[in-house]
Amino acid sequence: MVELTVDGNKVEVPEGSMVMHAAHKLGVYVPHFCYHKKLSIAANCRMCLVEVEKAPKALPACATPATNGMVVHTCSERAVAAQKSVMEFLLINHPLDCPICDQGGECQLQDLAVGYGGSSSRYREEKRVVFHKDLGPLVSAEEMTRCIHCTRCVRFGQEVAGVMELGMIGRGEHSEITTFVGRSVESELSGNMIDLCPVGALTSKPFRYQARTWELARRRSVSPHDSLGANLVVQVKNDRVMRVVPFENEAVNECWLSDRDRFSYEGLNSEDRLSVPMVKSCDGQWREVSWSEALQAVAQGLTRVRDSFGAGQIGALANEMATTEEYALLGRLTRALGSENIDFRLRQADASLDAALRGVPWLGMPVAELDTLDCVLVVGSVLRRDHPLMAQRLRQAAKRGARIILIDSLADDPLMPVAARITVAPSKLPRALAEVAVALAQARNTQAPAEFAGVEPGEAAIKVAELLAAGTQSAVLLGNQAVAAPGAGVLAANARHLAQAVGARFGFLTAGGNTLGGYLAGAVPGQGGKPASAMLAEPLKAYIVLHAEPLLDADDGARAVQALREAQFTVALTSYRSAAADWADVMLPVSPFTETSGTFVNAQGLPQSFKGTVAPLGQTRPAWKVLRVLGNVLQLQGFDDESSESVRDAVLAGGIEVRLSNEIAAQVGLGQPAEDGLERVADLPIYRSDAIVRRSDPLQATSAARLPGVRVNARTLQSLGLQAGQAVRVSKGQGSVELALVLDNSVADGAVRVSAGFEQTAALGSAYGQLTVERA
Repeated sequence: MVELTVDGNKVEVPEGSMVMHAAHKLGVYVPHFCYHKKLSIAANCRMCLVEVEKAPKALPACATPATNGMVVHTCSERAVAAQKSVMEFLLINHPLDCPICDQGGECQLQDLAVGYGGSSSRYREEKRVVFHKDLGPLVSAEEMTRCIHCTRCVRFGQEVAGVMELGMIGRGEHSEITTFVGRSVESELSGNMIDLCPVGALTSKPFRYQARTWELARRRSVSPHDSLGANLVVQVKNDRVMRVVPFENEAVNECWLSDRDRFSYEGLNSEDRLSVPMVKSCDGQWREVSWSEALQAVAQGLTRVRDSFGAGQIGALANEMATTEEYALLGRLTRALGSENIDFRLRQADASLDAALRGVPWLGMPVAELDTLDCVLVVGSVLRRDHPLMAQRLRQAAKRGARIILIDSLADDPLMPVAARITVAPSKLPRALAEVAVALAQARNTQAPAEFAGVEPGEAAIKVAELLAAGTQSAVLLGNQAVAAPGAGVLAANARHLAQAVGARFGFLTAGGNTLGGYLAGAVPGQGGKPASAMLAEPLKAYIVLHAEPLLDADDGARAVQALREAQFTVALTSYRSAAADWADVMLPVSPFTETSGTFVNAQGLPQSFKGTVAPLGQTRPAWKVLRVLGNVLQLQGFDDESSESVRDAVLAGGIEVRLSNEIAAQVGLGQPAEDGLERVADLPIYRSDAIVRRSDPLQATSAARLPGVRVNARTLQSLGLQAGQAVRVSKGQGSVELALVLDNSVADGAVRVSAGFEQTAALGSAYGQLTVERA
């Protein structure tokens, strides 16, 4: 530790700290633009000049190391004169367009110009003009003349997002921030550049000219789109969500947001929103009805099926972004009707995983500890797309020397150093883990499990085993694709065995925004109940569907819709009309997360409750209230809750920690032997993950949301005798689609990448299994 004096106050800071850190520890504000606590020090702007005794000139606080006995003055006459001189230079070329600038009212330059700027400029020469840039549909760079060259955006790309999409060209007055050869910004974290920009050079393109910052009410919420549970500030005007920015929480999302969390709010304002209860007439036409009539129709339909076919013919389906309270009441309603058929894991294909679990599967550690690990094995995940901010934490760990190991079927670039990687077809993932386990046993002269007899580890498996054995703070994490795979039970058992063998922590990244909440609330099949895959493979007579868009949210969307159409009665609790109009008998408009109170439990088991940020649209009602009233209409017991908090407290009573467990009861093994032919690998693109995101026009305009075509690697392409760019027909079962063939060497041998989450590919059914590719 070193001791110095700042503005007459003594302070101790760790060796290597800067004067800026000492000032912050004392709560002393030093004006700055380029400095940011999460970025490297650039000392570009010089606004933080301070007086240091015995120094011949003012020094930048952000780049001056603190030393023992140093005496610093941040607001002395000399320091303020230096800061005012810098401000004069920064304002030389800055345009006077504050009245029309989206940054107006929350602009760092505007604030500091009041205290350090002059009332007039001595600069009489011609001002420079920087031509606007097109950075894509999310980030606006229409007024780059405002840029003060702090390079925060450049450093963010390199150091946090992992890709240098912006850089500086030119020198002196001709310097400007630009993209590489006119490309757009495509990082899944690009919106953070808007927050980092201290002036109005980079702003939100969807929010552009929509409102002034002082017109907006600010309310806290939690993101439902992935298992991190990022903390949000939802900014509202006239009961409409206008903008979403991060709420800083070091334990969860730090000060960052993914673009999916930031820009998905546009889907909340979609014209597709359902705002009135609707019932399908005998002639197949939809008509608007009152809530009373709609709930009576639902009660009569469910009662009729139960009385005619038994309660076992009623099933309840949800998706992974319902609140814990909604899951609890959906489960309570289904069981009160006499059925145990309830599930929210619409993409999970392996029912044996349920039998293997001994508790609620979770991350196995706090999220904040991801960047403290020194060795991480991630199995079956497209990290940047599935968990963008968790990937960011692992990227920081990799920068500090952590070894990142990936075993997957899609070798997408994680934008971080990868120490070792094994990329195989989905059916071979259990064997890949078995090879690593055998290699580890051979290196330690121990006995590998008998189930791995005959397995010979390859060079890649031997390297992975060596890296895992050398780790002291290690983790083995199962991703979304691993959990959804048909052999998920064996895959989890193999991963668990490997983690135990090296003393690593074992966990699940978990797919949706409230996967843990679904387990905790009991929204999974009970004794004798059917999981979602079985409910849809063998159609029931009645379904209650909450928040889900089965065509795009289920593993086999086409089969799911067919099962719902064949049912005698189906009710959809949905926010969007098109999500259910072609299969439901009754549509009840329920609130998305911004219009209801509720709780999400993130991957580490942290419950985060929130209130509604805007009033429900039209006659929309919170789903937990609809389910409670429906229980009353059906005259069922246990539907007396007056608030969502009472439902939450009943679910979380006794604590969460005692219910979390990553113990796996299944036996290790090699999985089912792969059949000859091509296997489908179906990634879920980041902007096709749920109903809200799919209706956000800015996100759908990005390259990540485009239908990517049929992707194979060079070896598979050669075996097919086809050429990249050709139109091909991909067939699986009774379904087929025609798409362009694309060369993509990130795909495993013998596998074909056809993305899920698109209407165009839903006809192919399950995300796994054999398919054929032929010239169209």
